Amino acid sequence: MASLSHGQLLVHAVRVLDTYNRDMQSVEEHVNKYLKQQKIYDDGDQTFIVEVFSNCVRYWDLMKVITDGFFVKDGKNMLRSEENLYIVTSYLVFFRLDELGVAHFRKFVSAQDINKMYRFLNFCLNERNLITWMKDGWEKFYEHTFVQRSVLSPIQRWMPELQEMLSHMKAKIDNKLKPRRRTTPKTETKPFDITQPRPRSIPIPEPIPKLQKHKSPPRSLYDDPEEFDILKRNRDVNRRKAEERLMEASRIQFACANPEKSDKTKEIWNNIISEEDGKLDFERHRAKPTPSFLSKEVPFKMNTTAILREGHLYSQREEKEVKRLENLEAGAKDKSEFEKWQNKMKTQDLEQELAAIERRRLEGKLSHEEAILARQNLIRSNKQKVLNHREQTKKMFDEFLQQKFREEEEMRILVEQTMQGHKNAKDATKKIQDIKRKIVQDVNEESRELMRQAVEEAEVEMRRRMELIHQIRAMEAVPIIRQKFVDLTATSGHGLLSEMSIAELRERMCLLRTAEEELEEQRRDNILSTKQAKDQKLLDTLETISRHRLEQTKSAAIRFEKRKKGEPGPLQVKDDKLTELERKLEERKATRKREQQSAKITASRSAANRTQNLISQKKALEENRWKELEMTRERTARIMNDGLQTKSANRLAVM
Repeated sequence: MASLSHGQLLVHAVRVLDTYNRDMQSVEEHVNKYLKQQKIYDDGDQTFIVEVFSNCVRYWDLMKVITDGFFVKDGKNMLRSEENLYIVTSYLVFFRLDELGVAHFRKFVSAQDINKMYRFLNFCLNERNLITWMKDGWEKFYEHTFVQRSVLSPIQRWMPELQEMLSHMKAKIDNKLKPRRRTTPKTETKPFDITQPRPRSIPIPEPIPKLQKHKSPPRSLYDDPEEFDILKRNRDVNRRKAEERLMEASRIQFACANPEKSDKTKEIWNNIISEEDGKLDFERHRAKPTPSFLSKEVPFKMNTTAILREGHLYSQREEKEVKRLENLEAGAKDKSEFEKWQNKMKTQDLEQELAAIERRRLEGKLSHEEAILARQNLIRSNKQKVLNHREQTKKMFDEFLQQKFREEEEMRILVEQTMQGHKNAKDATKKIQDIKRKIVQDVNEESRELMRQAVEEAEVEMRRRMELIHQIRAMEAVPIIRQKFVDLTATSGHGLLSEMSIAELRERMCLLRTAEEELEEQRRDNILSTKQAKDQKLLDTLETISRHRLEQTKSAAIRFEKRKKGEPGPLQVKDDKLTELERKLEERKATRKREQQSAKITASRSAANRTQNLISQKKALEENRWKELEMTRERTARIMNDGLQTKSANRLAVM
């Protein structure tokens, strides 16, 4: 489809501004809707209309200052309905003139009424208006730098061409134009564009700074300390020991193992097999096993705290028993009848609690079966949703492919336009290179001057430092007396009451040390006597504990025989509610099994073959992995053996 002319593009830009309502629509939504209604499909036309409309909305305040001033001064007789036409024209003048050029801008202007365009352009291109009230009005909404660089500078650069266009329009209005005769230009010869060789630059030799000969550093500065050699020898010895241990471990790891399993291994193996077999019995009630401490007596060692605690417990029990016997002698009653009544009530409470537990268990199973049925219904509905979603996804994927093909075509056209723009940028690049070359030459000259000054300053600083070094060495050469004589029997002479000589201090320290040793010996005697008394008390307590334990064992055996004779049978819980719950549970189970049987998927031959292939591939991968591991181990052992032999040979050679 052919692209639109300059006049049509200007008309569409004005119309899209006329139909825009910023309170109801966004910029992108409105311009896309307008292009779709007007059936404008050319990429260049769409880009021009979208950019002009969006930037007019963006710089609305700036354009409004121009149009308001125009209607107040020179455009009093103009129609207010044509305000958007003047806004678009002012945008093209102030923001797009560098891109369009005067030739294209003249085509936009000539497509409209020449009287209106001349009056408006003559008003807005007046330099006095631009630098006075227009600039002040624009700086109310935008920064001064933006107004100066982006608005006034471009229009002032194009002002001669624009004034020439205005004079041409004025002559046309006054009917003063004469037909121009076209003159064909003469053919001019041009020399060949050959790259001229760049002249070689002659480097300026830098002055060599003159320094005085310095004193050479001592040889010890380049030698390593002895501690480094000691650490290195220790590191080598430790590394050699570690390598020998590693070789020994590597040599032992490939020894043949005994195929016969030990008794402990066989016992663990049997326990694992019995546990796995026990997991297969799902419906059986699993009772807790009997604790191991009831079947056999575990010996343990008692410490001092445990002995004293148990002795205190038995002494309290003796006091309670003595007190109970005294109360019986005084006429107190026995509590056997109360205990019988208490046991009866406990039995009734236990039966009620067991019935409640059984009822909760059946209710839990019933809710579990109902949850399984609800899950099966949910799976069925989800499968239907998945099928619908797949169909929608397929349609969306087809639409996405079509959209992607269109975008690739648009991208190809854009790349071609970009390559055309790169060709025009080469000339500008050459000009920039010439400018940069001049700047580099100036910078090199300044750098040489700065380098010369820096070398001179460095020479002055070096002379000053050498003078300071000579002064310091002269000061160090003066001999210093470093010996100091000490008298151990004389005091320091500070005038304190407790002042004493070093000899007297040593004598007093010896006396204090003797007193501390005597005090320490006395403490040891006290600790020994206390320990002997504590041991005697522990022996007495152990004897009391053994006597009480013997009595407790006898009484426990008597109670066990009595309990064995009068042991009651298991409690039977009967309730109508439990029977009803069991019946409902069986019905739910039967319903669930029927649903599972109906939803069971039969395996096809292709699925079975695919499963078999996957299993065979997995086995092959595992075999290859084990082979690689074995080869790696053999290679490691071979390398370690070679390394060990080399180490031994080197050690023998050194010896």
